[in-house]
Amino acid sequence: MFLKFICIVIFNCCFINSIMAQTTELEVTPIQKNELNIPPIEVVIDSVLKNSAMLSFRKHHIGVKTSTLKSERIFWTRNIGLQADTRYGNLSNFATSEDGVSNTAAFTTARQFNYSAGVYLKFPVFDFFNRKNQIKLAKLEVEEAKSMADFQEQEIRQTVIKLYQDLILKYKLLRIKSQNLGNGRVNMEMVEKEFRNGVVPISEYVRITSMTSNMESDYELAKSNFLIAKQLLEDMAGFVFNKTLSN
Repeated sequence: MFLKFICIVIFNCCFINSIMAQTTELEVTPIQKNELNIPPIEVVIDSVLKNSAMLSFRKHHIGVKTSTLKSERIFWTRNIGLQADTRYGNLSNFATSEDGVSNTAAFTTARQFNYSAGVYLKFPVFDFFNRKNQIKLAKLEVEEAKSMADFQEQEIRQTVIKLYQDLILKYKLLRIKSQNLGNGRVNMEMVEKEFRNGVVPISEYVRITSMTSNMESDYELAKSNFLIAKQLLEDMAGFVFNKTLSN
């Protein structure tokens, strides 16, 4: 039993020293209170709106529908037009005459330039009665396109507000995890010294080591969540915020 106990102690010491060696290699980035330096939310929203491809598409769609409305307003002019015709070439004439005694025939050929011009007006009954409906439909399509653009802008604003506040929350959580990890490492160093001096039992030493390892994992997870939230908002805004963490 004594030999078994000695083996357990040696194993745990090696395992704990290995964890401590790996932990000391990972530097905890200090998180200061005013270190998160991002633009005001109004600036971020304006930038996201300018950088949104979907909102740009909606606005272009408004232009398309407006042009369609203009076309509908002048569509009736297709029934009115000018027509002209010109011909140039040899013109052959054949004429006969009869005076009661004899018949006379004459055939002449001449090079001439002939032209004609005129105005035409068509009156399609269907177009006349359907014109009002077509213009009304075109107006509704313009209003629909404007409503979709407004809805898209509102949706973007709400999304940015959520992401902005989520970024602040993740930053605060990261500060808490960083502070906890710093305190945990200081406590771990004290416990390790006391364990080597025989003051702290091995069970307590293992418990504190496990807690410190969990703090390390929580910190890395909080750091990853913060960076993801930050980069997502940066991608939407089209520019990079001031760096708060060193990779």
